[in-house]
Amino acid sequence: MQWILSSKEINFPYPLGLTLLHMVFSSVLCFVLTKVFKILKVGDGMTLDIYIYSVVPIGAMFAMTLWLGNTAYLYISVAFAQMLKAIMPVTVFILGVFAGLEEMSGRMLLIMSVISFGVLVASYGEISISWIGVVYQMGGVVGEALRLIFVEIFVKRKGLNLNPISMMYYVSPCSAVCLLIPWIFLEMPKMEPMGSWNLYIPLVLTLNSLCTFALNISVFLVISHTSALTIRVAGVVKDWVVVLLSAILFEDTILTPINLFGYAVAITGVAAYNNHKLKKEAPRVSSDEPDQSIPLVSASTSDR
Repeated sequence: MQWILSSKEINFPYPLGLTLLHMVFSSVLCFVLTKVFKILKVGDGMTLDIYIYSVVPIGAMFAMTLWLGNTAYLYISVAFAQMLKAIMPVTVFILGVFAGLEEMSGRMLLIMSVISFGVLVASYGEISISWIGVVYQMGGVVGEALRLIFVEIFVKRKGLNLNPISMMYYVSPCSAVCLLIPWIFLEMPKMEPMGSWNLYIPLVLTLNSLCTFALNISVFLVISHTSALTIRVAGVVKDWVVVLLSAILFEDTILTPINLFGYAVAITGVAAYNNHKLKKEAPRVSSDEPDQSIPLVSASTSDR
């Protein structure tokens, strides 16, 4: 993502437009795969009333998450953005407490404190910190936390059995509409005519959209064929790989020992949180049946 947005690389500094392209691309491919070729099946039970009062709020928060999160890449590095995302469980937990989905306890307070401390240390170790980028990234984190809370309230508690591909099918068009309106006023007037683009830019954007969709499909397949524990462990490993690879690929990304120490502390807290959630969910999920529902804290936070 940063490679496309960066002025030193592809130089397509339109995060809102890029996110809108992803949602349109996802909407079209989901329709083709589910309705034309019928390779994938969409969950039943969706009505107009449920779509308006449940899917639309989720789609709006998803659009907000992607827009703000992708805009943050214009100001901060991929590695630092990933470190800030470690605060996600804290945000979800706090909002969950207010929504009545979570209960405050001494253990959870300790876990949340560890994660927060780790993120603060990682931020302190950042050499060239941009507070504008931090604000955008934290806005994206809040949007993702609200999306997950809405999924819990509006979908799971209403008994809808929607797997990730079903969520993509229903949410992507709604998110595209939510992104289209601000894009018309904020970015469309600034964008250069397509005739002035280099020939490889449309190709890069198409491949990027395809990779984003493939990522979502891979998450769907992993959830369908593995356990919740595997998903959470894979999420932690993925986070570390993103941080380390970004430091190798991008010259402006410099990791300090304080960065890495703080992130390690935060990830330790995230692992403890995941372990706590797994033990809490164990009585509700059969051990020989993989959990295909959408977890309250996803393994990969909307980094599409």
